[in-house]
Amino acid sequence: MTNTTSRAATGKKGLLIGGGAPNSPLIAGALAAFLDEGIEFDVISASGAGVLMGLLYTVPQGGKPREALAHWAEMGVADSVYDIFPVNYKVFMKPSAQASTYRDALTSFPLTRPFFDAFANDCARGPWSDWTGLMLASMSPSNLRSKSLGLCANLPFVEKAIDFAAVPAMKPEFYINAYNLTQGQMKIWSKQEIGPAHVRAALSFPFIYAPTQIDGDDYIEGAALDTINFTPFVSADGMPGQHDDLETLVVLDILGDAKLIRKPRNLYDAWVRSIITPLVKIAKSELRLFELEHNTDPATGKPKRNLLKLDLMGAIPVEHWPEVLDWSKSNMKLLFDVGYKAGLSFCREHAEILGGVNEDDQALAA
Repeated sequence: MTNTTSRAATGKKGLLIGGGAPNSPLIAGALAAFLDEGIEFDVISASGAGVLMGLLYTVPQGGKPREALAHWAEMGVADSVYDIFPVNYKVFMKPSAQASTYRDALTSFPLTRPFFDAFANDCARGPWSDWTGLMLASMSPSNLRSKSLGLCANLPFVEKAIDFAAVPAMKPEFYINAYNLTQGQMKIWSKQEIGPAHVRAALSFPFIYAPTQIDGDDYIEGAALDTINFTPFVSADGMPGQHDDLETLVVLDILGDAKLIRKPRNLYDAWVRSIITPLVKIAKSELRLFELEHNTDPATGKPKRNLLKLDLMGAIPVEHWPEVLDWSKSNMKLLFDVGYKAGLSFCREHAEILGGVNEDDQALAA
């Protein structure tokens, strides 16, 4: 029997979940640790891939956040497949209405669903399943051409992953961002506004996805310009921010590590790193700017509130860094485990601030 005692949190807490799709299992692992430790947040602000992870953490289909986060770590491609064709066909799918019809047919047909539907609970997860899934994905029709605005379909699986009916009623306040190309400004949506189109807009990274159109305006991923969505916690024009009563902000920023900027291993890795490299710089600059301009009392020079950054990448083995952006199953599983252990350690280190449930060491180890 597990011995547990409640820990009282100190003040209201906010959580910021930064962008970065390839390493999203790190975020998923840390969020799973927060769930296991009983940590709750009053406000969550997310950008890019952090939007999807944040919604899996709060309102996944089926109502089981812990399982949904762990399942994300299984979305990788079997290593034997990935070594030959290093693309995650489960996440990045061909565009066009015909491709959508093709996918719907495969996921509704009992013989092909286990090989193709990455969100099916009854999926076979071995190399044979992934080889078959790759073959079926390769046979998909597509309208991709030189005039296309993006390589892939915009998150066709998002409704299978997120319970959008539950979003407005979730306990924490929840914000996501996207950049409005039509009006030339960043847009923030609250939980009362978020639907599938808004999530697609929040993850419409240029070239990978075409801009998402909402009410006649075109949107791209907010994380491409604002990697950590600090806006809901910023006071503007001398007026207090709407969440100035928060005493603690926790930042999950996987892109702040300069170790991500390194020599590529192949052409595909070079392309991925060409995306990640500027985002690393943006994330580091945003965090520094927020600390100096928005979280420092000008009269005393002291922080206005606790700003805690969870080091998600510190425990990654040195020899594994060249593969850290891969979508292989082995890498995604390793990242989830690293993120989970980092989350547990973080919760224990800041127990007096974060609160939650304190389990004995034997139960945690189990």
